[in-house]
Amino acid sequence: MLATLILAAGQSSRMRGADKLLEPINDTPLLRVISERACASASEVYVALPRNPSPRASVLDGLPAKSVPVLNADQGMGASISAGVAALHSEIDGVMILPADMPELTCDDLTMMIEAATQDPQMIHRAFSGDQPGHPVVFPKSCFAALRALNGDHGARTVIDSHKDILRRVDLPNAHAITDLDTPEAWAQWRASQA
Repeated sequence: MLATLILAAGQSSRMRGADKLLEPINDTPLLRVISERACASASEVYVALPRNPSPRASVLDGLPAKSVPVLNADQGMGASISAGVAALHSEIDGVMILPADMPELTCDDLTMMIEAATQDPQMIHRAFSGDQPGHPVVFPKSCFAALRALNGDHGARTVIDSHKDILRRVDLPNAHAITDLDTPEAWAQWRASQA
């Protein structure tokens, strides 16, 4: 069984006081949009969230997603991945790591990733847009120990780099795999491109 782990515990430090995951897309917070798409694509969805009470948790109300508090979220993306993978139940044999700040990823994209991983379950599957590697990335259970050992802000790059022999690419349309919005300027530019 494949699970999706949404990374939503970061501090939005480059947003200068705003929370990028609560930015609205058609009047719906980005985290809710991504979580709904994940829940429509996978039966098991986990969301890594800040330890302290956060408005992010409330946008998940009514969704069949499991919240995972990240006690050391200030240490970076690696801490969120580690906590999320540690929370997976024992029947999970693969996990799709999905950053929550990627508004162009669609249900179809996520389904494509899951289908690729289901057909070839011992491989790592990484989304690409053109020649650029991006997200999400699906890891098999053989990588779980390495993912649980992560810390710092480098995400799972070291796990991918040390397993290149089992890496497969999945091509997503347009810039879906690489569009992440971390700053007010990036949000403004993206919204202008959608008009």
